[in-house]
Amino acid sequence: MPKVLIAIGDAAEVLDTFYPIFRLPEDGFEAVVAGPEARTYHLVMHERPPGWDITRESAGYHLEAAVAFADIRPEEYAGLFLTGGRAPEYLRYDEHLLEATRHFMDANKPVASVCHGIEILAAADRLRGRTATTVAKCELDVTFAGGKYVDQACVVDGNLVTARTWWDNTPLMKEFMRLLNRSV
Repeated sequence: MPKVLIAIGDAAEVLDTFYPIFRLPEDGFEAVVAGPEARTYHLVMHERPPGWDITRESAGYHLEAAVAFADIRPEEYAGLFLTGGRAPEYLRYDEHLLEATRHFMDANKPVASVCHGIEILAAADRLRGRTATTVAKCELDVTFAGGKYVDQACVVDGNLVTARTWWDNTPLMKEFMRLLNRSV
């Protein structure tokens, strides 16, 4: 069964994370969760209440990472999923995750990013010349990294599939699954 790596950390968004975990096996892919360490992480839920300018964060489920970023062998995986939430704000400094991200992008393997996951791609310097979407407050992560930001539900640019938020999970996963199924 081909494996897909899902990168998480504390404060990864629940819906951004669990949707691919359940969707990938439906097409015969094993979802492998990785974090800075192989341990349990605390996920969060984000919603924008009426009248708020920004999201409110609530505690969510817990999720076990089976592998540490330092132990990832990216050549063993068919694709990479970069989840959102606040976790990418600090995960983007993990050199092991950045190395793995560069491998997936440079090897033209399918990569999906939702919401703040774009921060990891920006830190890995793999948005230059690419068109991508993300949550509006991360537009600068795309443009400062040399990419073109567009505000739409899902954008496919070669092997990269991006979405704004968990509201866009359906089109994101449809396109990501299309790329994964074509690549194996």
